[in-house]
Amino acid sequence: MSWSALGGSLEQGLAYGVLALGVYLTFRVLNFADLTVEGSFPLGAAVAAVLIVGGTPPVVATLAAVALGMVAGAVTGLLNTKMRISGLLASILTMTALYSVNLRIMGRPNVPLLRQPTVFTELSAAGFDHPLQALMLFAAVAFGLKLLLDAFLGTQLGLALRATGDNPQMIRSFGVNTDSMTILGLALSNGLVSLAGALMAQYQGYADVGMGLGMIVVGLASVILGNALVRPSTVARGTLGALLGSVLYRLAIFFALRAGFAPTDLRIVTAAIVILALSAPALRESLGRGRRLPAPAARPARGSVSASRAEER
Repeated sequence: MSWSALGGSLEQGLAYGVLALGVYLTFRVLNFADLTVEGSFPLGAAVAAVLIVGGTPPVVATLAAVALGMVAGAVTGLLNTKMRISGLLASILTMTALYSVNLRIMGRPNVPLLRQPTVFTELSAAGFDHPLQALMLFAAVAFGLKLLLDAFLGTQLGLALRATGDNPQMIRSFGVNTDSMTILGLALSNGLVSLAGALMAQYQGYADVGMGLGMIVVGLASVILGNALVRPSTVARGTLGALLGSVLYRLAIFFALRAGFAPTDLRIVTAAIVILALSAPALRESLGRGRRLPAPAARPARGSVSASRAEER
């Protein structure tokens, strides 16, 4: 087993964990099926790459990618809330438009970042040149954002956002503008997704217009797998499950490749992982029900029944 390859899977799992947090925010908290992810992920990569090549400091370029990702999420929210387009269709329209937007930003399908400064080279220049630099950076970013998201969802604004996903009619009766909450949730979610795209572009050394293909499946698989392992009874457990699910998903892909699966078979592996994660609660419940079935009552002997009837008479 190549430990460098395993370490790379852990690094990617934590980087995609930022994306999983964004998907968790819309899928679990807001109860919104958002496909904007497949456009906002390469949007973050494209913005960061183009700005870095143009001479912008990597940290500033990454923050700009987050800002534009939030704009993309807000557009989906406006289409849904103001133009009354269904959430799924609104996100598909935004995702489709973002493909052309990303091409327009990059000017070509691929922007390389070789010999360009990144957040990793900036850390090395600052004296933090460690073999596990990427792993430590991604872990710090992922868990730091998890703690910030937990704290935000515990505030009054965060509780209103959660209530919008749980019971919009009830929270609307308290005077909360659910349209604003939906736009805010989608903006925050896609900001996190764009951050993941910007970090992955700097990690891989390039930004590609096709980077977002299948990202919604990756995010959903991470959230579902994590919530199957860590019961999301609280927000903190739910976000922790999303991060752990992302890491476990990348490890599952790693071991599938080690087992001999071709890269073209990874979609089948992903589908199998999602199916197992979705069916785990039902399988657990059916197994528990089978263990709790009562033993059949013993039928009394014919002689004892006749004797009892004779006594009653």
